[in-house]
Amino acid sequence: MNDIFDCRLLLVDDEPELRRMVGNILKQSGFKKITFAENCSQARLLFTSEKPDGVILDVSLPDGDGFTLMREFRSLSSAPVLFLSARDEDENRLLGLGLGADDYITKPFLPRELSLRLHAVLNRTYFPAVLNRKEKPVFHLGNTKIDFNSGTISSDKGTFTLTAKEYALLEKLYDNREKIVTGDSLCLAAWGDPLYGYENTLMVHIRRLREKIEPEPSDPEFLITVRGLGYKLAGVTLP
Repeated sequence: MNDIFDCRLLLVDDEPELRRMVGNILKQSGFKKITFAENCSQARLLFTSEKPDGVILDVSLPDGDGFTLMREFRSLSSAPVLFLSARDEDENRLLGLGLGADDYITKPFLPRELSLRLHAVLNRTYFPAVLNRKEKPVFHLGNTKIDFNSGTISSDKGTFTLTAKEYALLEKLYDNREKIVTGDSLCLAAWGDPLYGYENTLMVHIRRLREKIEPEPSDPEFLITVRGLGYKLAGVTLP
């Protein structure tokens, strides 16, 4: 993939008019590879066959819900997921983000907002260097290699792609390595809001990061919890 507009997108929504509208927004933004699903069954088939680089997902679907569908997608791929939903209650937004969604937009929305937020998620995931042309750090945590330029983590477990939120959290921890980073600071880096209301969401993302960077996620040695204060990234070595 050489360009953000090479990203393959999957849009899942049961409203035909909304699918057409969002499809037009994406095409006008420059995206050329878009597939559409109107329910969970179609989405599962297309996710397997098309292997999308990004998913725009409704919460309420006729044969299931987007939260469950996202769990299935996450077991197969690290492709970023952006929820686009009429459910604007805080509990639904936090549930979506807590499950690992990269963003959550409520209907109605501005076309420009959708385009900008989708660009931000995809750039953060696949083209982090686009956000800052200076070379990003590459470092090791034990035998695990983290490359902020490609947004990848490589170890004996395999190679994983950081989600946008994981990238933001890990970057904040790296910038303050060997120092305690408060929950407020991490939430501001990832969501633009302080910790209040994001406690469980932050814990979920920290757990997912540990699964990628720690030899034993249940007994972390690099991403350390400092009880009552926050988290600390320890054991960083540079190549």
